[in-house]
Amino acid sequence: MKPTIETLNLFKLASGDEFFLQLYQFIGKKRNKKVYIQSNLHGSEIVGNAVISQLIDFLSTLKKSELEGEIWLLPVCNPLGTNQRNHFFSSGRFNSYDGKDWNRIFWDYEKICHNLDEFVQENLKFDSLTIQENFLQQQKIAFSKQLEKINHPSGAPLFEQYRYQLQSLSMDANYVIDIHSSSNQCIDYLFCFPGEQENSAKYFQIDYGILMDTYDGDAFDEAFMKPWLALEKKFEKVGRKINVDRESWTLELGSGMKMNPQSVTIGVKGIINYLVKKGVLKLEHYSLISNEITLVSRQNIRNYYAPTGGMIQNRLSLKTRVQAGDKLYEILSFNKRGYLPEVIQVCAEKDGFVFDVSTNYSVNQGDYVLALCSINLEHLC
Repeated sequence: MKPTIETLNLFKLASGDEFFLQLYQFIGKKRNKKVYIQSNLHGSEIVGNAVISQLIDFLSTLKKSELEGEIWLLPVCNPLGTNQRNHFFSSGRFNSYDGKDWNRIFWDYEKICHNLDEFVQENLKFDSLTIQENFLQQQKIAFSKQLEKINHPSGAPLFEQYRYQLQSLSMDANYVIDIHSSSNQCIDYLFCFPGEQENSAKYFQIDYGILMDTYDGDAFDEAFMKPWLALEKKFEKVGRKINVDRESWTLELGSGMKMNPQSVTIGVKGIINYLVKKGVLKLEHYSLISNEITLVSRQNIRNYYAPTGGMIQNRLSLKTRVQAGDKLYEILSFNKRGYLPEVIQVCAEKDGFVFDVSTNYSVNQGDYVLALCSINLEHLC
């Protein structure tokens, strides 16, 4: 099975050069479900491009009958951020023109949907699939106003034009997967929304996940999922449970500026396994794998910032288990006051394990150093 390849114009620079996106679409025997997968939204987080490349290779070996639905893949989804450089370092987390985080700009329908109660009453007697289709059409009508603004003579800022491109490709998907990696050094993990989605998390074959019990809707995965979660809650309030066949994931695979082969393999195998579970892939003789995953509340991730300037030394490595009071790292601190250098120890406030560490060992006061996942150590056994 060969993909349909579509090249999409993104925007034009003052020099006359243009940026494009390239979309790969695999269409199965039925088009009842849609999967949308993108990577490299933040410039330095390149590992997802390797994941998508291997997925394209894998899907190309399948027969049309082995795919029930359609899979859209968009690698290098932020070419401007991907090409951004500071000396030897690839950054691209923020738009250098307006300072906005590329993954905090997305249009959240739930914030402007003021007639949700009315929608529920009008659709109360319909079946779940009809309700979802009606709600999707309502979202699309509201979203079309974004394009009207872009096409107006007064135009719209770049971030609004950019988000329109990505969200127009993904809005009607059933399952959205946004592949990232830490801008620092990190373990492999995923972001998971509470509810039915927690049951699906174990099929990605990733050991840890952050439970999205708090979110504002500005990130890509949040903007997609938040309206559907709000819809479910509104129906529950009137005594009706509907099964919304929508899930949104952010996979955080390894570290920025790296193509860690192990993280790539985890991403590819996990996504294939998940799609088999969802019935999108119909693979004969495939053995579905269910992996136990530890889901941690987002509020239990504690960032540690340097109490003073200096050089980090003797820092614990990733996945190291700690108890409250254990030393996490030291700062070799210098001064210009005639004193000898001093070593300052920073200790853990709670039990947990080292979740993420900064790339740079030289810090100013207040710089990020590491993140600790505060969790009962018995859960890690």
